[in-house]
Amino acid sequence: MIAALLLAACAPRAAEVRVAFDRSGITEVDARGVADRRTGRRVTADDPVRIASISKTVVAMGVMRLVEAGTLDLDRDVSDYLGWRLRHPRFPDAAITLRLLLSHRSGLTDAADYAIPLGDTVRARVGDPRAWDAGHAPGTFFRYTNLNFPVVASVIERVTQERFDRAMARLVIGPLGLDACFNWAACRPARAAQAVVLYRADGGVATDDLKGAPPPCPVNAPAGPCDLAHYVPGDNGALFSPQGGLRVSMRDLARVGRVLLNDGDGFLTPASVAVLTTPVWTFDGGNGVTGEGGDGGFLCRYALAVQTLATRRDGCRDDPFGDGVARVGHAGDAYGLRSGLWVNRAAGTGVAYFATGVADGVRGRRSAFAPQEERLARGR
Repeated sequence: MIAALLLAACAPRAAEVRVAFDRSGITEVDARGVADRRTGRRVTADDPVRIASISKTVVAMGVMRLVEAGTLDLDRDVSDYLGWRLRHPRFPDAAITLRLLLSHRSGLTDAADYAIPLGDTVRARVGDPRAWDAGHAPGTFFRYTNLNFPVVASVIERVTQERFDRAMARLVIGPLGLDACFNWAACRPARAAQAVVLYRADGGVATDDLKGAPPPCPVNAPAGPCDLAHYVPGDNGALFSPQGGLRVSMRDLARVGRVLLNDGDGFLTPASVAVLTTPVWTFDGGNGVTGEGGDGGFLCRYALAVQTLATRRDGCRDDPFGDGVARVGHAGDAYGLRSGLWVNRAAGTGVAYFATGVADGVRGRRSAFAPQEERLARGR
């Protein structure tokens, strides 16, 4: 841990953005560092960045829009939507539902990988026995699993008959007025010029060094032609990175936070927000793992793609604010970036933030979150 901290301290200055908000709008903006070290461009609160797993919360909002429209049912067997039978091979009688997928209790794991390239299918990937937790039936155990979200995205594609990125633009991004996209190619070309490059703690480029232009292929594709002309919606919801590929600014992410803060804010019904934010799993010492890939106290209460912070239980270190106050939202961690969207519904306040150049595995003094996250959460 000490070596990681020293490495981070010696690296070129990272980008950090923090936006605080209340029920009415933004109350404070702080942006420091550079978005692109090649050009020296300084970061702003309007620059889009890959927010990693906070994307899951936005996907869940899209699901709830379809639930409100009567198109989806959280407790229906998703096989009915997919057009093929999705089952845990060791527990074939247990139906897998959107509620289980969104709350990471489906029985899926990431051992078979969740990045599924163009030409491959979700159906083939979940047919790999490594994709399943052999020891636990669906609904009985919490294991944070990115692969759940390509399945959810495939369901969205099947029922809307749209590519996932386009469905999310219609269901969430457009109605909320966000200048955002899943994967860079779906953003306006001018947004690519504002992209925040993600750097590792040693200063090396991790990803998203676009050099002012979106990538030529909008999806994860193998070597060869990038041809989406014959793609069938629902075959591979992983293509547009539903588990972590949303590019959005912190100013716009604060707008997403106000949906949770204001009981839907006219975008969702209060009942839908209650479903999203009410934990369906709480760590009891043996009913799940508390970190991605293992224990660590990072995840102790989870709803439908929404975390709840500050769990008072042995083994839980999920309070980057250090004040014991319950907050809902989600964290993100990928490519040297840490991000957070946290809402204190009782106080009517929230914060959206990210930092680049964060060392892997580093932990703060108060929690299982990184020191940068603890500082940005509190704003000091």
